[in-house]
Amino acid sequence: MLNQHKLLTSDRVRPILRGRFGEPYFWSETCSSTQDALRDASLPEGAVAVTEHQDAGRGREGRAWADVTGRSLLLSVLLRPPGSGPAEQLSLVAGLAVAEAIDATAGTRSQVKWPNDVLLEGRKVAGILLEATGGVVICGIGVNVDQTEEELPGGTRLPATSLRVATGGRPERADLLVELLGTLERRYDAWLGGGLAPLLPELERRHALRGRRVRLGDETGTVGQIAPDGRLTLTCADGTVVLITSGEVYVLEEPVSD
Repeated sequence: MLNQHKLLTSDRVRPILRGRFGEPYFWSETCSSTQDALRDASLPEGAVAVTEHQDAGRGREGRAWADVTGRSLLLSVLLRPPGSGPAEQLSLVAGLAVAEAIDATAGTRSQVKWPNDVLLEGRKVAGILLEATGGVVICGIGVNVDQTEEELPGGTRLPATSLRVATGGRPERADLLVELLGTLERRYDAWLGGGLAPLLPELERRHALRGRRVRLGDETGTVGQIAPDGRLTLTCADGTVVLITSGEVYVLEEPVSD
């Protein structure tokens, strides 16, 4: 049963928001996906949809996103980046903002796994999903907050964790939401003004894949820095350096056989 005092309702959250993100603010106890709640073309930038549970939550590549009602932070933010710039960079912008908000709220040391995951101690605590159409980018964010170890999904590509499991505490979701929206607004504005350049030092500091040997599509190599345009630098066995635009990254624990 949901604790009515812990719900992320508009009456509870809007008075403590600190910026323009969150106006308008839509809350539901259950929905198919917060991404679908922001499909109205008339909505302004900064509109936010939050729910306690998604019936059809999704991640990248059509994967399902599972949650336990009231135990996650599930939201989408509507963005209207001007021009025809590389909107895919927003997964890194959002990932950095989520990592910083988690650390500020829970006292953790999280990392960003290119292109769209946030990790704690090598386990996935949050994910980002971008869906763009007609000059609008809907940025979906899911954070595992209060799940126990038994409530986390199993058999996932990356092992999952929650803030409760990682810290032993039970962070307040409203505090995390407010911190996240404020940080995302600040990082988004910096990106609008200067691209990824002002964010790269902190992204590099949190770069979970740096120095790891990975397979990405047909390429295998060692991960280097995140390029200024958001692509991933990969040094292959023959010394060739390639820049990866997108794809699934598989960390290799054992050498690849020929």
